[in-house]
Amino acid sequence: MTAADLPQIPDVDIDSDGVFKYVLIRVHAVPPSGAPAGESKEIVRGYKWAEYHADIYDKVSGEMQKKGYDCECLGGGRISHQSQDKKIHVYGYSMGYGRAQHSVSTEKIKARYPDYEVTWADDGY
Repeated sequence: MTAADLPQIPDVDIDSDGVFKYVLIRVHAVPPSGAPAGESKEIVRGYKWAEYHADIYDKVSGEMQKKGYDCECLGGGRISHQSQDKKIHVYGYSMGYGRAQHSVSTEKIKARYPDYEVTWADDGY
């Protein structure tokens, strides 16, 4: 995959309701050998099925590597998604990956859910 394909990767994929772990991942287009570093983008992924932040990262990075991308985990936290109230709150941190930059995650979530109230805080686990 090339850098031109990066926009086709959704910025945000989170469960539709509940409280769950999430990770902020940087996806890199892999340049031809010897070329300078390729373009990248950050994506937000959060799912209730994940017992650990690494479960999400391992699944997503495996999928991205099959498509020819490299990934790095920038951190994690939790998301409280209240779909009936149209509210999403991003908070906390990952024991394994550290705290994601919630402000970046929140901006991406706001773009995906423009009619929601989206907030974040560094406190909480």
